[in-house]
Amino acid sequence: MTTVESLEQTIATLAPADLAALRRWFAQFDAVAWDAQIESDATAGKLDAVAAEALSEHRSGVVREI
Repeated sequence: MTTVESLEQTIATLAPADLAALRRWFAQFDAVAWDAQIESDATAGKLDAVAAEALSEHRSGVVREI
């Protein structure tokens, strides 16, 4: 059995309050990891082309509400 499979089995047996606590913890854990990845990508210049395209479209009036 893999670690993930073991975790899945354990999670499936959690009481509702414990599952809610796990969800809150994981959401925070995932947000921190996402922020670190975005920061790393930005520092490495991986987002420069996307940012330049967005700014160019904004300046030329090619924008839409989201």
